[in-house]
Amino acid sequence: MLKVAKFGGSSVAGAEQFKKVKAIIEADPARRIVVSSAAGKRDSSDHKLTDLLYLCHAHITYGVSCEEIVGAIRSRFVEIRDALGLKYDVEGEFDKLLPRLDKYMGVDELVSRGEYFTSRLLAEYLGYRFVDAADCVFFGFDGQIDREKTYAAIKDALDKYERILIPGFYGRLPTGKIKVMSRGGSDISGALAAAAVDADIYENWTDVSGILVADPRIVENPAPISTITYAELQELAFMGASVLHEDSILPVKEKGIALNIRNTNRPQDPGTMIVDDVEEAGDEEERFITGIAGRRGFTILTVKKRSMNTSDSLRQALEILDRYHAPVEHITLGLDSFALVSATKALGDSVYDVIADIQKAVRPDDVNVKEGISLVATVGRKMTSRPGTSGRLFHALGKSGVNIRTIAQGADELSIIVGVENEDFEKTIRVIYERFAG
Repeated sequence: MLKVAKFGGSSVAGAEQFKKVKAIIEADPARRIVVSSAAGKRDSSDHKLTDLLYLCHAHITYGVSCEEIVGAIRSRFVEIRDALGLKYDVEGEFDKLLPRLDKYMGVDELVSRGEYFTSRLLAEYLGYRFVDAADCVFFGFDGQIDREKTYAAIKDALDKYERILIPGFYGRLPTGKIKVMSRGGSDISGALAAAAVDADIYENWTDVSGILVADPRIVENPAPISTITYAELQELAFMGASVLHEDSILPVKEKGIALNIRNTNRPQDPGTMIVDDVEEAGDEEERFITGIAGRRGFTILTVKKRSMNTSDSLRQALEILDRYHAPVEHITLGLDSFALVSATKALGDSVYDVIADIQKAVRPDDVNVKEGISLVATVGRKMTSRPGTSGRLFHALGKSGVNIRTIAQGADELSIIVGVENEDFEKTIRVIYERFAG
């Protein structure tokens, strides 16, 4: 058994969190690769080190002293080191870094130091070999990760050192310069490490005990999801569920590696296991709705025309929206009409130009615009085996006074998506949860 354990910023925020990480690692010798984020917030009034480093670069750019910020960052690392009795020369490393803190130092290199210093301390504390991400995570000239080269370097490091710790979030360009990933990029680093060594499980340790059926800000104490497929996860993430960095899913999915989301503060909780396929036999509980997620802020454009050549008119309308860079989220078709759902923000002030162009190209009898729409997705792999799911869902919403403005179902039948008024967004999620998952 081989596991890759990635720890997020909250998991390495301070000395006490370091101790929890060590207990987790020592509890299972299969956790031979660790990937670390930069130290995060210790409490609600604290700052993430990554945010402080971005702020530091902004000060440098505008010729403002960042001495106080750098001092705070250094003190944070010194505090962790001293509390754990480590030997890493934080002061010496910062003395080397300070002369390079000018406007010519790349923002990516500066910001990556959060992961670098956190990982140096954690590697010493765990007794793992520190392997710099700059030496094993490689980008091409196009800015995309060179997976073949990255996989080979990580595998070679594990073969050589047995137990390794890699900083997340950054890698190296062919020019030798440091490049960081988008926010949450340490999730990607962990996934790359897991794929590189064909790990059995990729553990993503954070401050929540897995994925919940619904947003806890909307539904009180929603149930946890014990097992979910990658396909379901992608559906929920697309509809707004904040789970994992979307690019962190592909490397492990391609290799058929299970992804386990765990809670550093509650390691006894099993968390959520994300797998490629779930056997119906012995599958978790009777609940066949896996999760509920949604997003506000959509506009529905409804085009009506008697005896319409739907395919031709639809193609023209889609081309018009594409010209205005307004992606279409969903399409519903009628005999003499079709409706297109697009993000209101993407349409912006161009919505009237879009309508004018549709009228010119399609010559419809009417074009109706309805703003203030929310999309809510009910996702579940078992829905296809349960007849009448849609009817039960629509009945529950209707009984609760929710007016459904649009309906869409994915071709794979993993999700049923309804469009409702923005003011009914939270109510819709609560009604669906209470009816199917409560």
